[in-house]
Amino acid sequence: MIVPFYKSDNRDFTIVNGDCFDVLPQFDFKFDMIFSDPPYFLSNGGISYQAGKVVCVDKGDWDKGGSPESIMEFNRKWLSLCREKLKDNGTIWISGTHHNIFSIANVLTELGYKILNVITWAKTNPPPNISCRFFTYSAEFIIWARKCPKVPHKYNYELMKAINDGKQMTDVWRLPAIGRWEKSCGKHPTQKPLALLTRIILASTDENDWILDPFAGSSTTGIAANLCGRRFLGIEKELNFINLGKARRIEIAQPVIRQTYIQRISDLSFTQSATYANEPDFEYGLYIPF
Repeated sequence: MIVPFYKSDNRDFTIVNGDCFDVLPQFDFKFDMIFSDPPYFLSNGGISYQAGKVVCVDKGDWDKGGSPESIMEFNRKWLSLCREKLKDNGTIWISGTHHNIFSIANVLTELGYKILNVITWAKTNPPPNISCRFFTYSAEFIIWARKCPKVPHKYNYELMKAINDGKQMTDVWRLPAIGRWEKSCGKHPTQKPLALLTRIILASTDENDWILDPFAGSSTTGIAANLCGRRFLGIEKELNFINLGKARRIEIAQPVIRQTYIQRISDLSFTQSATYANEPDFEYGLYIPF
């Protein structure tokens, strides 16, 4: 039986301490959307530039690289498990760099997903390239795919157009990396900005929808989901990261902090009304069975 590590009082945020390969087969619940930020396999002794200092880019054993074959099999395994947990009209978003994203794209096609877009997240504040031997890395890629090629997916087109000053939103998003205000409870080494996750969630889900993150990290997906009025299940095996996610969820339970976050995230601030300003009421509907 799965025992949650933490569940919010209104049941809109649940995190499980474990490996997604072990946890996902244990329940039959299906989700409206999945976001995944899987390992990039970059922790192989490289260096980067951060806050005026040269730093090692190694994140931990969970991010150490392997052979192309082992990486392909890793992606095949978790993407297969996730496909079983998506509703037929559900979609999945996967972030990555060139180190892993092409492998993921190949596996998605192999497993029967339909790739809808490849978003280019153009960072407005990337770190410099200290070697000066190639272009500065300033972008990450996010694949958006649906489970079934012939089943229509959710896309809130009019909202995305409105957010983009009345023009169709393109697949290039100029957004900054995380700000200091997003690190108030601590920092995950590959933490994504709330602005990025908020746009993804607003684009492809409806209020009260369920969102899964199989590599939850510091639960940025869950924080963004709750700020948008959606429900979240995260799976994370590193205890220090799961405690960070819990602390972040407890933090936004404070009305003043919650509203401050909403005001700082431009897409979310744009969509907010008096109805959404209060904590959503989730004491109804389907619950994850644990």
